Amino acid sequence: MFSALAFIALTRVVSPSVADDVENAGIAARLKAAYPEYVAGVEGDSLTFKDGTRLPLGDGKPKPFESWLAHPDVRDMFRYLYSRGAAALPPSRNFDPGRARNEDFFTKVYGDCRKPGFAASLTKIRWLPKKSGQQITVSRRNGVTEHLQAVSDELDALPKTFDVYLIPSAGGFLCRTIAGTAQRSGHGYGIAIDIATKHSHYWRWAKGGPSDSPAYHNEIPPEIVDIFEKHGFIWGGRWYHYDTMHFEYRPELIGVGK
Repeated sequence: MFSALAFIALTRVVSPSVADDVENAGIAARLKAAYPEYVAGVEGDSLTFKDGTRLPLGDGKPKPFESWLAHPDVRDMFRYLYSRGAAALPPSRNFDPGRARNEDFFTKVYGDCRKPGFAASLTKIRWLPKKSGQQITVSRRNGVTEHLQAVSDELDALPKTFDVYLIPSAGGFLCRTIAGTAQRSGHGYGIAIDIATKHSHYWRWAKGGPSDSPAYHNEIPPEIVDIFEKHGFIWGGRWYHYDTMHFEYRPELIGVGK
């Protein structure tokens, strides 16, 4: 485990796995398993929903990294393979698995936080009920509530030495965009939570961040990451543009309990 005073600046690099040729059937299987109340399957090059609506899987446009992040289609979300359980090593340049979200898809399965009635899709969990009891607002859709509460309960059972990374949480739902972009943050869908602000590192704050060559740093212990990943949450510490406080429910990329 990393100590509370450890400052990790590793030099090894994680190479990306790129899934440029993900088959439609594979995308459909992942999305159906992750969002069974909404996703029906794939017909041709369209994702079909149970209400009969459709969404193109791809727009047919080759995308450099900036376009991939700013205007991802559904297939683009699977461009980089997320490696659960991998060591917390500096990723290769622009290796950001899960950082791209197709807004049409996520609005379909979670709603639009800018519109009236969105609050009905939210609920609260008790964060670390034995040690903290803080109330965190998250989505009640797609199992977010149940899986984050399971994460919280397992983290609550860790030794006290982990508490500095967990108490207090920096919060869940917040209707906002990602800093420096027009893309909706995972927090805007109620699927993300931030922890350990005093022990977290963010690429924009790092040396080299403004020039897009941020030096990688991490203090979040692997035991915490493992528990989140077990319940379908990806970790921003696995991104080249890292955000080590950030965890986001993305079962289509990581699965749950596998």
